[in-house]
Amino acid sequence: MAQAIEVNGVNGVHRPSSGSKRNQGLKVLIVGAGIGGLIAAVALRQQGHCVEIYEQSKFASETGAALHLAPNANGILRRLGIFAEHFGANPMERLTEYTAGGVRKRSMDLREANKQWQHPWLLAPRIELHNKLKQLVNSPKPSNERTRGSVRLQLSARVVEVDPASGRIRLEDGTEVEGDVVVGADGVHSVARKFVQGGDAEPFCDGKSAFRFLVPRQLALDDDDTRPLVEMEGELSIWYGADRRIIMYPTSDNTSLNFVCIHPEAESAADAADAGGDWNQQGNLERMLAIYSTFDPALLDLLRKAKRDSVKVWKLLDMKVLPTWTCERLTLLGDAAHPFLPHQGQGAGVAIEDAASLAVVLSEDLLPKDVPARLKLYEETRYDRANHIQEFSRIIGKDFKEGQDQPDMFGFTNFNFGHDEWDHSTQRLREWSWKRNPHVYWRMPIAFGPMPGPRQTHFGLVRDGSRSTFTTASIKFKTSRTLLQNLFPPMRKGWRFRSPGTVAYASFSQTTLNKMEWLGGSGYNHLGLYIHGVEYVKENGTVYSGTYLPILYESLTDPIVSGREELGMPKLYSSIDIYRRATSYRIRTGWQGALWGNFHLQELEEMDTAAVTGSISGEADDGILAYKYIPKAGRANKGIAAEEHVTFDPFAEAEPKPRVLRYYKANRASFEIDALDWEQLPTMHHVVSRLAELPIYEIVGAKVVEGEGVPDVSSARPV
Repeated sequence: MAQAIEVNGVNGVHRPSSGSKRNQGLKVLIVGAGIGGLIAAVALRQQGHCVEIYEQSKFASETGAALHLAPNANGILRRLGIFAEHFGANPMERLTEYTAGGVRKRSMDLREANKQWQHPWLLAPRIELHNKLKQLVNSPKPSNERTRGSVRLQLSARVVEVDPASGRIRLEDGTEVEGDVVVGADGVHSVARKFVQGGDAEPFCDGKSAFRFLVPRQLALDDDDTRPLVEMEGELSIWYGADRRIIMYPTSDNTSLNFVCIHPEAESAADAADAGGDWNQQGNLERMLAIYSTFDPALLDLLRKAKRDSVKVWKLLDMKVLPTWTCERLTLLGDAAHPFLPHQGQGAGVAIEDAASLAVVLSEDLLPKDVPARLKLYEETRYDRANHIQEFSRIIGKDFKEGQDQPDMFGFTNFNFGHDEWDHSTQRLREWSWKRNPHVYWRMPIAFGPMPGPRQTHFGLVRDGSRSTFTTASIKFKTSRTLLQNLFPPMRKGWRFRSPGTVAYASFSQTTLNKMEWLGGSGYNHLGLYIHGVEYVKENGTVYSGTYLPILYESLTDPIVSGREELGMPKLYSSIDIYRRATSYRIRTGWQGALWGNFHLQELEEMDTAAVTGSISGEADDGILAYKYIPKAGRANKGIAAEEHVTFDPFAEAEPKPRVLRYYKANRASFEIDALDWEQLPTMHHVVSRLAELPIYEIVGAKVVEGEGVPDVSSARPV
């Protein structure tokens, strides 16, 4: 009989007909309550869905081990309100590699390098993470979650059959349950996998097995022979033999040492014969010591500190890449879809990413009839990345001979860590939704409507901007690379950041222009978001390095229309009011009285103008990158572009050249953006709401620059 744990009073969810409106979320059946399944449950509940988890075990045999929570996984946990450092996770601070004999090959201090990642790289006790997830699904929802979502966890409930068409599962005791979605999160020996195309693939041993166990760190510190191996907190150490290796790292606030000892499977076959993917198979301490008998004696002394009954052994299992993870209402995540070898510590991380992606694409407003299409979107979003990381793990796990080319560890790390799956999947869902409606007009930004004016008179004569004046106030801040990257054009092939980190830099910059000849001697204000360190790479390999401009607000119609038509600059209207005082500069932006932006530079201090280098913004980028999109006219051509290309305006070719007359540094600066709603910002809520999403990790600089000479941007051109 299945053991049920009831949460929020939900005992079975009525499934309405496919096309009906509903006041509650989807009914989601999750097969398996491992880390991936539980995180999917937490995330789907936050999306407002009613989740039922079916776990074959009683959770009675959980044992200790540790796992990596790399930045790509840890960021998702934090988004869900799970902070692993609160239950024993400690930072990964150093990587040290040895020969089998104990000769140090290299040691890398990672503390500075880890600052490029938005979230910390942690070494966490697996059992405590699992306990935290169980606590979350077995407890009432936090007050910030929607009231309609729920989770119901059933233990001792073995699923034996899935019907993808109906969303029905059958338990071993004959009970049948029907839902809108079935999620196979049941691990490497997945039952759910058998019901997708190619799911008859069987896991196979890659030729290696692994012992795993924990040792109290204090035991090693108390021994003069082993103390040097464990003195540094947060240090992951690897000892390499020709065909075997030992990995050790601390967890549980640096109080426990986690060991993974990988070796030829045949040498521990007597222990692992029945283990398969079972982490809890009893190992043999004496056999392990014999397998590593040629390793450093101090390391062997460390291994001897393991309790005999704590040593477990399991075969390392791999599986061919599945052609698909999804069939109608059924999809897979984690090891059920892509079993991982342990060599990058990304198995749990990729399962966490899968869970986040699934929760995003199964949005709160989704109707049951649309589930199969959304599950295919989930697969398309995750398939390549998961399989790439899976292949990286295979490569890193190979036995490399001395002098043989080594794998690109830094490239793998950047690929793995430099990713936020929640934000990535959110953007993929947006793009998928856009494509599903082929009859909409595309307008800037990314496409607006153009209007000539500042570059020539009515008679075609070039206008003179050399006596025009400018005052530019800018605030530079550190923020999320993924969210900035999501503001790249939807047709964004070739766009990238120079830096691989998950943090990036952008500026809100406001300029007041005056004495503009083409405006009869008057002027206007503009304010834009400038994303620094962006590169656009053409198909022929040519690279344009610049500051990317996704949106530029201006307070006057004429320059807006002109800049859109002639240059493809992504301009919108906003009121931009300036309050300038002796030591402060305040900007307020709005639309017909609805104020959406407040930017404040304080404690202005005049500096030497020689300090302004490069562009007026002071950035090292070569120019401004933007994206031009003009829709084709005619009702029969909705969604078809008349013109579409990347625009580049190089600073070096700006004419006339601006001349800086005064420069002020702001010792304090801040800004706030309020997205308001569609009623208050009926024409641009979709833009301001995206700007409001940008987190402010740090204000890194602010200034006011005054000068003369306003370039007419005539150097802007398609690339």
